[in-house]
Amino acid sequence: MNSEPPPAPGDALTRDQWAWEFLRRNPDYRRDYQAFIAIWRALEADYGSPPQRNFSRWKQDARAYGPLPGNAEIAAPEGELCMGEDERVLLECWMGAKWGFYKFPLDPERVAPGPDELSWRPPPESDSEVEAPYRLDLTFNLSLPLPPQLEAAKFRLVSRASELRRQGLAAPKTVANQRERWTRMLRLLDGNESPNAENAALLNEARRMAERGYLDILHLADASTETK
Repeated sequence: MNSEPPPAPGDALTRDQWAWEFLRRNPDYRRDYQAFIAIWRALEADYGSPPQRNFSRWKQDARAYGPLPGNAEIAAPEGELCMGEDERVLLECWMGAKWGFYKFPLDPERVAPGPDELSWRPPPESDSEVEAPYRLDLTFNLSLPLPPQLEAAKFRLVSRASELRRQGLAAPKTVANQRERWTRMLRLLDGNESPNAENAALLNEARRMAERGYLDILHLADASTETK
């Protein structure tokens, strides 16, 4: 992948930019983008570029709608979609629904785009398993009063978080305390760090982050709000 070096741990990337840094390294996104932009440029050649394009003719062209050729339909597109008169989804919106953003699809060679270029959709709840150190199962007895049980559960949660921090594990995870780990992941994805036995597990995690895990980043507090 020919791209600029990944950001250094000290770089103040926002949560949204970190999510993008993983997505743009996803080979499926890169293939989607290349197919998308080729169609988009062909449509511009035929009907003009926005805002001067002839949109009445543009929207009559079957190429203007998703899915991409050879690409499966979105299983259940949700949220804001720009649809044609027959409820087909315009290609740029289809890309956004598939990959989790609202804005026009970005070139994967684009590094750390500004907030005016990124607009993520509300991230879905993560369906990945909770890492063992962070898992804490609680049991409630509904035949007994809830308030004291809730207080006890809160105490256990706070105690467990403190215990994790003493073990050197970030609890809770934030953009700030994950920055160094994410930087190592990007270096592994870019081939700038040898995938030896020591960091093989981290490379696998990095690949999962590029596939769909980047959406989990959007659940974290942004760097600008962590100290407030």
